[in-house]
Amino acid sequence: MNKIIKGLALGTGVLALAGATVYGLMWANLPSLDGKLQVEGPRDTITLSRDDLGNAIIRASDRADAAFALGFAHGQDRFFQMDLLRRNAAGELAALFGDAALPLDKKHRFHQFRKRATMALEQLDPEQREILRQYTLGVNTALDAQQVKGFEYLLTNTTPEPWRPQDSLLAIYSMYLDLQAGTVEREKVLTYIQQSLGQPMVDFITQTDPLQAALDGSTLPLDNLAIPALPNALMQTSVHTFIEQDEVVGSNNWAVTGELTKSGHAMLSDDMHLGLNVPVIWYRTQLNYQSNGNDIQVTGVSLPGAPAIVVGTNNHIAWGFTNGYVDTADWVALDKNTQLTTETEQLKSTSGIHEHQMITSEYGPVTKIGDAQYALSWVAHQPYAVNMELMALETANTVDAGLLATRRAGIPVQNMLIVDRQGDAAWRLTGAVPARDNPSSLPVSASDYPSSQWQSQAGDVPVVKNPDHQRLWSANSRVVSAADDKRFGNGGYAIGSRSVQIRDNLMAGDSFNEADFMAMQLDNRAIFMSRWHALLLATLNTQPQQFADDIRELEQWQACACSESVGYTLVSHFRSQLFDAVFAPIQTQLARENMSLRRLKRDLEPAVWQLLEQQPQDWLPAEHQDWQSWMLAIYSDSKAELLAKYSDKGRLTDLNWGKVNALKIQHPFSRQIPQLSWLLDMPSVTGFGGRFEPAVQTTTFGASQRFIVQPGREQDGIMSIPGGQSGNPLSRFYRKGFSDYANHRGTPLLPGAAVHTITIQPQ
Repeated sequence: MNKIIKGLALGTGVLALAGATVYGLMWANLPSLDGKLQVEGPRDTITLSRDDLGNAIIRASDRADAAFALGFAHGQDRFFQMDLLRRNAAGELAALFGDAALPLDKKHRFHQFRKRATMALEQLDPEQREILRQYTLGVNTALDAQQVKGFEYLLTNTTPEPWRPQDSLLAIYSMYLDLQAGTVEREKVLTYIQQSLGQPMVDFITQTDPLQAALDGSTLPLDNLAIPALPNALMQTSVHTFIEQDEVVGSNNWAVTGELTKSGHAMLSDDMHLGLNVPVIWYRTQLNYQSNGNDIQVTGVSLPGAPAIVVGTNNHIAWGFTNGYVDTADWVALDKNTQLTTETEQLKSTSGIHEHQMITSEYGPVTKIGDAQYALSWVAHQPYAVNMELMALETANTVDAGLLATRRAGIPVQNMLIVDRQGDAAWRLTGAVPARDNPSSLPVSASDYPSSQWQSQAGDVPVVKNPDHQRLWSANSRVVSAADDKRFGNGGYAIGSRSVQIRDNLMAGDSFNEADFMAMQLDNRAIFMSRWHALLLATLNTQPQQFADDIRELEQWQACACSESVGYTLVSHFRSQLFDAVFAPIQTQLARENMSLRRLKRDLEPAVWQLLEQQPQDWLPAEHQDWQSWMLAIYSDSKAELLAKYSDKGRLTDLNWGKVNALKIQHPFSRQIPQLSWLLDMPSVTGFGGRFEPAVQTTTFGASQRFIVQPGREQDGIMSIPGGQSGNPLSRFYRKGFSDYANHRGTPLLPGAAVHTITIQPQ
């Protein structure tokens, strides 16, 4: 969404809002956090308090009233963020940002999520619909109370539209786009590579990685493939296109049973990783309400736009997620008998209405890949893809009850870890998984398409509870057994380096506390990168005089993604540049079709090492005599690029990882209006962590929260978030909590004493 903001008509509008005017309008937009309010909607009196961090502390008589108050809090603090989520999924961003957003709107309108959200809303049970209705009333009550609309609407010269119940489902669809669009694109690219370069090339670039850490210890067999030849036409291309930055993945979670804690309570760690923006995606929340005569208290984070606690604890159980990356999409090869329908979608932009034609089929929306037509069958298109079943975790008292309550949860499939105060811990794939049992990374024929299986949610997902070693973990790589891998497929798993490192850290201890888990979240030891370090050092040692300074930095690299390490910077960028150079001929051909190896870059690790070991002549560019000289040239180009970007005087010492990988959490508007950075952005933070260590961090990507808890011992729990609660830069809560996150301190999970309270009474 960031690129589309380039289309903002700033000019005199920005100048007019400068200085005191900006402050005045933002100040007038600050919500009232104290007092009494009489409104239609709630059944009973509700209190909405904020502590010194801005935690929303809600006390209500039932869940529906709690949803009203949560909607009110989200509407006060995060409405623009919510608006972007629904518009992103629905393909309606151009109405805010103009024609620059039309390409993204067309891409997302392909999925027709607004229509699907309306249908999904009708399928919810009455209790869930009532909760969404009350949440919506709360959001719109906060919106109506604004004396001045948010500065984002002032800058875009637009008016916020009321929230609707189906918009909350669109927020979930937006998470599908964030978490699973890579699977869809990955299989599209593989289809084109199969068409243009053949099945041997597909097999070669998707080889099984030797780094594996499934929960049952099973391993997939390693491939022993012949390296396919690159066509001469590809190698003779005068200008090659390099792969753009690959998709970063980084979420981790792990747990131990009560056998490995002093208290006997199980313990959970969860650090979901996402692209980091201002405001941060999550919203710290505590709900207090009654259910069936029981007092319920749920503490965790919510997603502005939806009424559920996404990750949290209810003092009996705690739960957390990492993205599952099983195969949830198939492209269907259409034949001449397939009936196609053309539909016209109307895209609203600031310049007017634009008509956009789409082709659909019984299998899903249709597009061209190469010269053939294919339909997309994606789990996000199915009726069971979105619902509010996740809220059932709030009232579950045990691991077993939590697993039972979320069998049909409508969310993008996740590795859910769930623990309880009795000491139990379990893992399960949780979310929308199709019942089809023959996943494929390449297209299936229309005649073989299992329509009835796609329309049903899987009931055979595996569960691992209280394993003999008392430890559970996931980190976006394969978690399921080798046998289950055939059933659920590979939707683009991460390299197993983090999973292996986390597993080994867990196996190295026999008792754990919150501080131990925090140290594991911050583990930046570069175990995976060590062989790349050894390769680069050996390469440069062939020219020891020319690269004496480089060799010295590499020898002192500290074997970690540490802030002061220059060697880690050199190794990391050499690896990335080598991938780009080696696969540039294939990327160049893909670019002609508006495709990219970006979604496949993490699959290429085994293939790269096979190429480095065998050094085939037909993969070597004509301007290089051998692979050794080519690697030296790749490194020299990589270093020159780094020095040009990060050093005015051409000094290697300026390339420390903390500077090169500095974390910059920005507001989408400040990226295009740098003059607003001082007001909108979080302070820049020295880089810590890399791409393949548990402490994953890039300049714009990192842990969106750090959560650690033993259910029943919430007073010792941690919930650190890289930003504050409010989306208004003048709010005292705009940056609250960021300092703890930036300095690797654990922010307390439980809210503190209330400093503001609104009493909401039924009218």
